[in-house]
Amino acid sequence: MSTTSLAPPVPRRTRSRSRPRRSPLSYLRRWVSPLILLAFWQVSSSAGVISESTLASPRQIAATAAELVRDGTLGTATLVSVERVAIGFAIGATFGLVLAVVAGLSRVAEDAIDPPLQMLRTLPHFGLIPLFILWMGIGEAPKLALIALGVAFPLYLNTLAGIRGIDRRTTEAATAMGLTWSQRIRHVIVPGALPQTLVGLRQSLGIAWLSLIVAETISAHSGLGYMINHARDFLQTDAIVVGLAVYALLGLATDAVVRHLEGRALAWRG
Repeated sequence: MSTTSLAPPVPRRTRSRSRPRRSPLSYLRRWVSPLILLAFWQVSSSAGVISESTLASPRQIAATAAELVRDGTLGTATLVSVERVAIGFAIGATFGLVLAVVAGLSRVAEDAIDPPLQMLRTLPHFGLIPLFILWMGIGEAPKLALIALGVAFPLYLNTLAGIRGIDRRTTEAATAMGLTWSQRIRHVIVPGALPQTLVGLRQSLGIAWLSLIVAETISAHSGLGYMINHARDFLQTDAIVVGLAVYALLGLATDAVVRHLEGRALAWRG
Protein backbone atom coordinates (compact mmCIF):
# COMPACT_ATOMS: atom_id res chain seq x y z
CA MET A 1 0.00 0.00 0.00
CA SER A 2 1.37 3.37 -0.99
CA THR A 3 1.86 5.99 1.63
CA THR A 4 1.09 9.64 1.18
CA SER A 5 3.46 12.38 2.24
CA LEU A 6 2.46 14.18 5.41
CA ALA A 7 4.77 17.11 4.74
CA PRO A 8 3.06 20.49 5.15
CA PRO A 9 2.21 22.29 1.92
CA VAL A 10 4.72 24.79 0.71
CA PRO A 11 3.29 28.29 1.14
CA ARG A 12 2.77 30.24 -2.02
CA ARG A 13 5.16 33.07 -2.54
CA THR A 14 3.44 36.39 -2.45
CA ARG A 15 4.52 39.27 -4.60
CA SER A 16 6.27 41.96 -2.67
CA ARG A 17 4.27 45.14 -2.48
CA SER A 18 7.33 47.28 -1.92
CA ARG A 19 8.51 49.46 -4.75
CA PRO A 20 11.54 47.97 -6.52
CA ARG A 21 14.74 49.82 -5.83
CA ARG A 22 16.37 51.64 -8.68
CA SER A 23 19.91 50.63 -9.54
CA PRO A 24 22.74 53.19 -9.26
CA LEU A 25 23.12 52.95 -13.04
CA SER A 26 19.60 54.31 -13.54
CA TYR A 27 20.50 57.42 -11.54
CA LEU A 28 23.64 57.91 -13.60
CA ARG A 29 21.62 57.66 -16.82
CA ARG A 30 19.57 60.67 -15.73
CA TRP A 31 22.71 62.79 -15.87
CA VAL A 32 23.59 61.89 -19.45
CA SER A 33 21.24 64.28 -21.26
CA PRO A 34 21.98 67.31 -19.00
CA LEU A 35 25.72 66.78 -19.48
CA ILE A 36 25.27 66.50 -23.25
CA LEU A 37 23.31 69.76 -23.31
CA LEU A 38 25.96 71.42 -21.15
CA ALA A 39 28.71 70.25 -23.48
CA PHE A 40 26.77 71.44 -26.55
CA TRP A 41 26.28 74.81 -24.86
CA GLN A 42 30.01 75.15 -24.15
CA VAL A 43 31.02 74.10 -27.67
CA SER A 44 28.54 76.54 -29.21
CA SER A 45 29.87 79.37 -27.05
CA SER A 46 33.50 78.54 -27.88
CA ALA A 47 32.68 78.43 -31.60
CA GLY A 48 30.94 81.81 -31.44
CA VAL A 49 27.50 80.45 -32.27
CA ILE A 50 26.21 81.78 -28.94
CA SER A 51 27.48 85.28 -28.22
CA GLU A 52 28.82 86.02 -24.73
CA SER A 53 26.62 89.14 -24.64
CA THR A 54 23.56 86.96 -25.27
CA LEU A 55 24.39 84.10 -22.92
CA ALA A 56 27.64 83.43 -21.11
CA SER A 57 29.32 80.05 -21.52
CA PRO A 58 29.14 77.41 -18.78
CA ARG A 59 32.86 77.92 -18.10
CA GLN A 60 32.35 81.66 -17.57
CA ILE A 61 29.28 81.04 -15.42
CA ALA A 62 31.22 78.60 -13.23
CA ALA A 63 34.06 81.14 -12.85
CA THR A 64 31.59 83.88 -11.92
CA ALA A 65 29.87 81.59 -9.41
CA ALA A 66 33.21 80.80 -7.77
CA GLU A 67 34.05 84.51 -7.58
CA LEU A 68 30.66 85.36 -6.03
CA VAL A 69 31.16 82.61 -3.47
CA ARG A 70 34.68 83.83 -2.59
CA ASP A 71 33.65 87.44 -2.01
CA GLY A 72 30.56 86.38 -0.01
CA THR A 73 28.02 88.01 -2.34
CA LEU A 74 26.27 84.78 -3.27
CA GLY A 75 26.14 83.43 0.28
CA THR A 76 24.69 86.63 1.71
CA ALA A 77 22.10 86.97 -1.05
CA THR A 78 21.07 83.33 -0.67
CA LEU A 79 20.59 83.63 3.10
CA VAL A 80 18.39 86.71 2.67
CA SER A 81 16.22 84.95 0.07
CA VAL A 82 15.91 81.79 2.17
CA GLU A 83 14.86 83.88 5.17
CA ARG A 84 12.15 85.59 3.12
CA VAL A 85 10.80 82.28 1.86
CA ALA A 86 10.87 80.75 5.35
CA ILE A 87 8.92 83.62 6.92
CA GLY A 88 6.44 83.94 4.04
CA PHE A 89 5.93 80.19 3.94
CA ALA A 90 5.32 80.00 7.70
CA ILE A 91 2.67 82.73 7.51
CA GLY A 92 0.91 81.28 4.46
CA ALA A 93 1.06 77.69 5.66
CA THR A 94 -0.40 78.63 9.04
CA PHE A 95 -3.35 80.41 7.48
CA GLY A 96 -3.91 77.71 4.87
CA LEU A 97 -3.82 74.80 7.31
CA VAL A 98 -5.94 76.46 9.99
CA LEU A 99 -8.65 77.50 7.54
CA ALA A 100 -8.63 74.06 5.89
CA VAL A 101 -9.05 72.25 9.22
CA VAL A 102 -11.84 74.57 10.35
CA ALA A 103 -13.66 74.30 7.02
CA GLY A 104 -13.09 70.56 6.81
CA LEU A 105 -14.57 69.81 10.22
CA SER A 106 -17.68 71.97 9.90
CA ARG A 107 -20.05 72.43 6.98
CA VAL A 108 -21.15 75.77 8.38
CA ALA A 109 -17.54 76.96 8.58
CA GLU A 110 -16.88 75.70 5.06
CA ASP A 111 -19.86 77.71 3.73
CA ALA A 112 -18.40 80.80 5.40
CA ILE A 113 -14.72 80.30 4.54
CA ASP A 114 -14.63 78.57 1.17
CA PRO A 115 -16.50 81.06 -1.10
CA PRO A 116 -14.24 84.09 -0.42
CA LEU A 117 -11.13 81.95 -0.63
CA GLN A 118 -12.23 80.49 -3.95
CA MET A 119 -12.79 84.01 -5.30
CA LEU A 120 -9.36 85.14 -4.09
CA ARG A 121 -7.77 82.01 -5.53
CA THR A 122 -8.90 82.92 -9.04
CA LEU A 123 -7.07 86.25 -8.86
CA PRO A 124 -3.51 86.22 -10.22
CA HIS A 125 -1.65 87.04 -7.02
CA PHE A 126 1.18 88.67 -8.92
CA GLY A 127 -1.39 91.19 -10.12
CA LEU A 128 -1.91 92.25 -6.52
CA ILE A 129 1.61 93.68 -6.28
CA PRO A 130 0.50 97.30 -6.93
CA LEU A 131 -2.09 97.05 -4.16
CA PHE A 132 0.44 95.47 -1.78
CA ILE A 133 2.84 98.35 -2.45
CA LEU A 134 0.09 100.92 -1.81
CA TRP A 135 -0.98 99.19 1.39
CA MET A 136 2.39 98.13 2.82
CA GLY A 137 5.02 100.27 1.12
CA ILE A 138 8.13 98.92 -0.59
CA GLY A 139 9.76 97.20 2.38
CA GLU A 140 9.70 93.55 3.36
CA ALA A 141 5.95 93.37 4.06
CA PRO A 142 4.70 93.18 0.43
CA LYS A 143 7.35 90.57 -0.40
CA LEU A 144 6.30 88.35 2.50
CA ALA A 145 2.61 88.89 1.72
CA LEU A 146 3.12 87.81 -1.88
CA ILE A 147 4.90 84.62 -0.82
CA ALA A 148 2.34 83.86 1.89
CA LEU A 149 -0.57 84.32 -0.50
CA GLY A 150 0.98 81.94 -3.01
CA VAL A 151 1.59 79.34 -0.31
CA ALA A 152 -1.80 79.43 1.40
CA PHE A 153 -4.10 78.30 -1.41
CA PRO A 154 -2.48 74.97 -2.43
CA LEU A 155 -2.23 73.90 1.21
CA TYR A 156 -5.81 74.95 1.90
CA LEU A 157 -7.26 73.15 -1.13
CA ASN A 158 -5.31 69.92 -0.69
CA THR A 159 -5.80 69.69 3.06
CA LEU A 160 -9.53 70.38 2.73
CA ALA A 161 -9.79 67.71 0.02
CA GLY A 162 -7.89 65.28 2.25
CA ILE A 163 -10.21 65.86 5.20
CA ARG A 164 -13.34 65.58 3.05
CA GLY A 165 -11.97 62.41 1.47
CA ILE A 166 -11.76 60.50 4.75
CA ASP A 167 -14.16 57.57 4.79
CA ARG A 168 -17.21 58.48 6.82
CA ARG A 169 -17.36 55.00 8.30
CA THR A 170 -13.92 55.60 9.81
CA THR A 171 -15.05 58.71 11.66
CA GLU A 172 -18.24 56.97 12.77
CA ALA A 173 -16.20 54.06 14.12
CA ALA A 174 -13.94 56.47 16.00
CA THR A 175 -17.00 58.10 17.56
CA ALA A 176 -18.47 54.72 18.47
CA MET A 177 -15.19 53.76 20.16
CA GLY A 178 -15.56 56.76 22.43
CA LEU A 179 -12.61 58.79 21.11
CA THR A 180 -12.59 62.40 22.18
CA TRP A 181 -12.53 65.26 19.67
CA SER A 182 -8.77 65.72 20.05
CA GLN A 183 -8.19 61.96 19.73
CA ARG A 184 -10.25 61.85 16.52
CA ILE A 185 -8.16 64.70 15.12
CA ARG A 186 -4.93 62.92 16.02
CA HIS A 187 -5.78 59.34 15.06
CA VAL A 188 -8.27 59.79 12.20
CA ILE A 189 -8.22 63.23 10.63
CA VAL A 190 -4.46 63.85 10.55
CA PRO A 191 -3.46 60.42 9.11
CA GLY A 192 -6.33 60.53 6.63
CA ALA A 193 -5.56 64.02 5.32
CA LEU A 194 -1.76 63.74 5.49
CA PRO A 195 -1.16 62.41 1.93
CA GLN A 196 -3.09 65.27 0.34
CA THR A 197 -1.53 67.79 2.70
CA LEU A 198 1.97 66.71 1.68
CA VAL A 199 1.02 67.12 -1.98
CA GLY A 200 -0.13 70.64 -1.18
CA LEU A 201 3.11 71.24 0.72
CA ARG A 202 5.19 70.38 -2.33
CA GLN A 203 3.08 72.63 -4.53
CA SER A 204 3.27 75.46 -2.00
CA LEU A 205 7.04 75.31 -1.77
CA GLY A 206 7.34 75.52 -5.54
CA ILE A 207 5.03 78.54 -5.65
CA ALA A 208 6.94 80.10 -2.74
CA TRP A 209 10.16 80.17 -4.77
CA LEU A 210 8.37 81.47 -7.86
CA SER A 211 6.76 84.20 -5.76
CA LEU A 212 10.13 85.09 -4.28
CA ILE A 213 11.62 85.72 -7.73
CA VAL A 214 8.87 88.25 -8.45
CA ALA A 215 8.83 89.65 -4.91
CA GLU A 216 12.52 90.48 -4.98
CA THR A 217 11.96 92.77 -7.94
CA ILE A 218 9.91 95.08 -5.67
CA SER A 219 12.61 97.62 -4.80
CA ALA A 220 14.75 94.97 -3.13
CA HIS A 221 18.18 95.96 -1.82
CA SER A 222 19.33 92.45 -0.96
CA GLY A 223 18.75 88.85 -1.94
CA LEU A 224 19.15 86.84 -5.11
CA GLY A 225 16.61 88.95 -6.97
CA TYR A 226 18.56 92.11 -6.20
CA MET A 227 21.75 90.43 -7.39
CA ILE A 228 20.05 89.41 -10.65
CA ASN A 229 18.61 92.88 -11.24
CA HIS A 230 21.99 94.46 -10.56
CA ALA A 231 23.61 92.08 -13.06
CA ARG A 232 20.91 92.89 -15.61
CA ASP A 233 21.72 96.59 -15.42
CA PHE A 234 25.32 95.81 -16.36
CA LEU A 235 24.42 93.10 -18.93
CA GLN A 236 26.18 90.41 -16.88
CA THR A 237 24.43 87.30 -18.16
CA ASP A 238 26.79 85.04 -16.23
CA ALA A 239 25.71 86.47 -12.85
CA ILE A 240 22.05 86.32 -13.92
CA VAL A 241 22.34 82.61 -14.74
CA VAL A 242 24.13 81.98 -11.43
CA GLY A 243 21.26 83.57 -9.52
CA LEU A 244 18.65 81.61 -11.46
CA ALA A 245 20.60 78.39 -10.90
CA VAL A 246 20.64 79.01 -7.15
CA TYR A 247 16.87 79.58 -7.21
CA ALA A 248 16.44 76.24 -9.02
CA LEU A 249 18.76 74.37 -6.65
CA LEU A 250 16.98 75.76 -3.59
CA GLY A 251 13.63 74.70 -5.03
CA LEU A 252 14.90 71.21 -5.78
CA ALA A 253 16.45 70.91 -2.31
CA THR A 254 13.24 71.85 -0.49
CA ASP A 255 11.22 69.52 -2.71
CA ALA A 256 13.64 66.67 -1.95
CA VAL A 257 13.25 67.32 1.78
CA VAL A 258 9.45 67.15 1.52
CA ARG A 259 9.65 63.96 -0.55
CA HIS A 260 11.86 62.40 2.12
CA LEU A 261 9.42 63.43 4.85
CA GLU A 262 6.57 62.08 2.73
CA GLY A 263 8.27 58.70 2.48
CA ARG A 264 8.82 58.57 6.23
CA ALA A 265 5.39 59.85 7.22
CA LEU A 266 3.49 57.61 4.81
CA ALA A 267 5.51 54.46 5.36
CA TRP A 268 2.39 52.88 6.89
CA ARG A 269 0.81 52.78 3.42
CA GLY A 270 3.33 50.15 2.30
